[in-house]
Amino acid sequence: MAVRAAVLPAVGSPLEIAEIDLPDPGPGQVRIRLAAAGVCHSDLSLTNGTMRLPVPAVLGHEGAGTVVAVGEGVGHLAPGDAVVLNWAPACGNCHACVLGEVWLCANALAGAAEVHARRTSDGTELHPGLNVAAFAEETVVHESCVLPVPDGVPLTDAALLGCAVLTGYGAVHHSAKVRPGETVAVFGVGGVGLATLQAARIAGASKIVAVDVSPEKEELARGAGATDYVVASDTTAREIRALTGKQGVNVAVECVGRAVTIRTAWESTRRGGRTTVVGIGGKDQQVTFNALEIFHWGRTLSGCVYGNSNPAQDLPVLADHIRTGRLDLGALVTERIALEGIPAAFENMVAGKGGRALVIF
Repeated sequence: MAVRAAVLPAVGSPLEIAEIDLPDPGPGQVRIRLAAAGVCHSDLSLTNGTMRLPVPAVLGHEGAGTVVAVGEGVGHLAPGDAVVLNWAPACGNCHACVLGEVWLCANALAGAAEVHARRTSDGTELHPGLNVAAFAEETVVHESCVLPVPDGVPLTDAALLGCAVLTGYGAVHHSAKVRPGETVAVFGVGGVGLATLQAARIAGASKIVAVDVSPEKEELARGAGATDYVVASDTTAREIRALTGKQGVNVAVECVGRAVTIRTAWESTRRGGRTTVVGIGGKDQQVTFNALEIFHWGRTLSGCVYGNSNPAQDLPVLADHIRTGRLDLGALVTERIALEGIPAAFENMVAGKGGRALVIF
């Protein structure tokens, strides 16, 4: 069956909206009609080679939709079920999974190497960019990549649960473990940054400083929970220390993935505080520290993959926050676009203009 999808022909090439031949679900697979998909920076990282997975590929890893067919052996899902896509399913058997660190599963992206579909114009084999190929009207995924939409969560909003919200919420609650009354700085007011701001508010942070290069994002940031807003500059760390009694914040969360931002987040963290890096940077982004400052400041610097989350356990918790109004998924979206708008959304991200787009099918 032919459906439309956003295809990445090669690394460095622009995205193309094309028709693809999507097969019926095989054993253990599920076919889903997408309701919405988030346009995430991680997909941009695939287009520019920061993250390397097989191409050509159908991109999109953050989505939700309705099951339209199931393959042999799938017993817990049925046509009509509302589901969220999970782009990093844990295998349950590798070293990380055995330790309970499912977000570090060694086999989570194994499905990206499989053939997902074929381009109808020339028969080119296509891969699923991050397992789930959500930038398409329909997709076929392994059943492990599917989770039920929690009760009370609109299907279009649920798309954002698959990456941005899990990552931002997990960065605060699982990685940095923000405690009530602590101070937090969030670097980057994109989709993940907005989710992180809300998570810090839910955690009970006393002061939440949002940092971004764009002055226009202040209203968005404050709406998500920021108590203060700093336009990024050479004096950002100094400004944050001034806002926190010259101490620095207890926790800094970096959602950009640039060396200068990571270094600034580190310098904005109080002595003995925690700096958590969520942003995905390239190998050319080198961050340097000297041995004396590591000893003197006693800070903890840590990476954070997928919010250090377990989606099956965390989605019900997030749903409760949504139902009670503590978490507003709509606040993460600055633009709602059709499938054809994905290439322009990526261009805006490259130019630094984009907020967070949600593709509505």
